[in-house]
Formats: sequence, C-alpha cells, structure tokens
Amino acid sequence: MGTLSHIENGKKVYDGPIFDCDSHIYELNYDFMKDYLPKALQAEYLVSRKNGNQGFGLYVGDRKVENTECDPDGKVPPPGKLKEWLRAMKEGQGQVAGWVKPTPDMYDRDARMKKLDEFGVDYTMLFIGEFVATFGWYPQDKTGVACMNAYNRYMNDHWGLAHKNRLFSTGLLTLWDLEASTAEAKWLVKNGAKVVCMPLGPANNKSPADPYYDPIWNVLNEAKVTVAFHVSEANFMHPLIYAFGEKPLQSRRIGQTAWQWQFCYSAIPLQMTIANIIYNNFFARFPDIRIASVENGASWLPAFLEGMDKSRGMAKNGYWPNGQLKERPSNIFKKYCATVAYPEDDVKSMVERLGGTAGILMGSDYPHAEGVAEPRAFYTEALTGLPDAQVREIMYDNAKALVRI
Repeated sequence: MGTLSHIENGKKVYDGPIFDCDSHIYELNYDFMKDYLPKALQAEYLVSRKNGNQGFGLYVGDRKVENTECDPDGKVPPPGKLKEWLRAMKEGQGQVAGWVKPTPDMYDRDARMKKLDEFGVDYTMLFIGEFVATFGWYPQDKTGVACMNAYNRYMNDHWGLAHKNRLFSTGLLTLWDLEASTAEAKWLVKNGAKVVCMPLGPANNKSPADPYYDPIWNVLNEAKVTVAFHVSEANFMHPLIYAFGEKPLQSRRIGQTAWQWQFCYSAIPLQMTIANIIYNNFFARFPDIRIASVENGASWLPAFLEGMDKSRGMAKNGYWPNGQLKERPSNIFKKYCATVAYPEDDVKSMVERLGGTAGILMGSDYPHAEGVAEPRAFYTEALTGLPDAQVREIMYDNAKALVRI
C-alpha cells in the first residue's frame, strides 16, 4: 500500500484516496421551486429567501425558518472554519465573521467536479443546503412528499443523482405516505440514486421498520441504496420539547436551549432511530440496504453499541415485533451501518473501544463553516494517531464498501 502521508510545514498530510461522506451545495435562491412545486401548493409551501413579515430569511410560505443563516447580499459563512466556529459558539456568538460570496463550486456541478479534483476526492456524498432546515415545516402526507419531489427533480436536473458515478447527490425520501413514497423511491432509483436522505424517526405513529413500509424498503433493497440520516429537525421530538415547556423549531445558534442540543437534536434522535431499525430485525428483511449517519458525530458510538447489546440481553424474553435478533446489535451495526465522525472527535479512542474502524466514516462538511477547509484536512485534525491501514479505511474504504462502488 505504501505510505499515505508526508510532512508539510511540520504537519502530517494525507496522500491517499478520499471518499467524502459529507459535502453540500448552496442554493443561491429558490426561484427554481416555482418551476418544480405544483402551483396548488405554492401559496403555503413555496420555499423562498426573502424579506418577509418576520425579517429577512428563508421562508416556507409565509413562515420563517429560524434554523437558517441568510444574508441579504447573498453571502455565506466562510468554509472550513471549524475552530473559529467552535470558538464563536463558546463565546456566545451566533456565527463566525467574514462571510463571503459563494464560489461557483458551491452551486454549479461542473465547478464542483473540478473542486473534487483539486481536493483529491474520488467520491462524495452531496447533500442539500439550507433546504434541510425546512423538513419540519411540511405535513407528513402526500403533500409533504410532493414538496420533496419538487426538490429532487431540481437536484436531478442540475446536479444528477450519481454524476459520473462519483458525485452522489442525496435524493430526499420520506415514509410520510406509503403510495406516494413508494413512487418517489422508484423515481429516485430509476434516475440513478445510490444514496437517499431521510428524516429521522418514525412516520405516522409507526416505526420506520414497520412491515407496513416494506414496499418502500423493497425498492431500495433491490437497488442496494444507502440511506443517509443527515442532522436535521427531528419532528418526533417536538411533543417531548413541548412537554418540558420549551419550543421546537428555534434557531440552533441563538434560540435553542442546551437541553434541546443534548437530548432533542442530532445524536440522541439518531440513536433512537437506528436502534429501533436494528431491534425490529430490519436487516434480516433488507440485507442490501446500508445506513449512514451524517453530521451527527461519532463519539457516542462505542457506548451506544455497548448499550444496544445490553438492552438486547435485558429484553431477551420480551416482545420482539419482528422476531428475535440472531446476533449482537453491535455486530449488525458494524455490518450495515456507519457514522461520519467529527474532526474534533477522539477517533483513536473510539477505534480502540470498537476494536477497529468498522462503523466510522469521514466527512468534510464542505463548504460549511463548521467543517474543515478541505477533505484532506480531516486526517490532520482527527486521524494522525492511527496506523495507515486504519486511516485509509476511515478516509476511503469504509464508505466505498457502504455505498458499494
């Protein structure tokens, strides 16, 4: 295999292949939604960036989406400012300073492909931009599916769902309506999707692994699709938030409480979702589906897997809706699931506790501020303490196997 790094300015620099599992686009504006969203839905659900009745921001209809960072001049937070972003959060600031005009690679496919070459990235999962913050504003029915379909058609037309089998745009798929969602899954597969992005949690008071939804999962299983759970609004946590006297759908930076950060957003809703899927014997029915957790970190993974195994033992004689598991949940996770680590995670410690790198991926979050300046920098921030073989697995091999390139 040879060495995967060299010393540059006193720091080790990664020279090996890269599969970036967390990258994004920026939507310059949302005029395209007028072309894709059915006109009958536009009064209530058209997404736009405007100066509305609650000030400038992103809106769904006339409702302002607080969890966005919009600039009237079209500027965006500077990419790759992870340390500055963490420092700003620590000091109580909403965001890093020095916003910039987006560069073409942030909104144009051909420019992004050139940027991948510049970065030395072989493959990438490409997620949506601000639109991810709107998930909580749609009804969980056919109307919501239609809103997602509008965005999917835009992504397919302007980015492609598997451009050159290298840039994997993540089509949006929900379980909100069995008939409409099954049709959407078929449409995504027909148009080449290898990765789809789904909201966290249950749908219509059913587990995502409930056999009711098997027609949707059958489509994805046959096509060997990877399902990504990117950090986003976990609607199923809203009743809990209200029960504690707090409000959901607040600005992440300046409006959400510490309690919501810890318990109602990202890691814990993600863990609840994946645990429910595994405990419901999902992969016995759909062995060709893979799951990736994105931008939820990975420091929680060792304790989560230990807890999953323990709970399985405690419930050995309990009720198993879809049959007993035939092996440890931790083994199931490592076979079928993985999570993108944060650059600030103690990856070396996680690898030691897990007994290897299975279940760990890398992601740059480019071009967002809370990521690294370029994907190669993930190694410098998080992986220099690992041997080359394990570095390559996290930077490339694990994701390639997950997406089955």
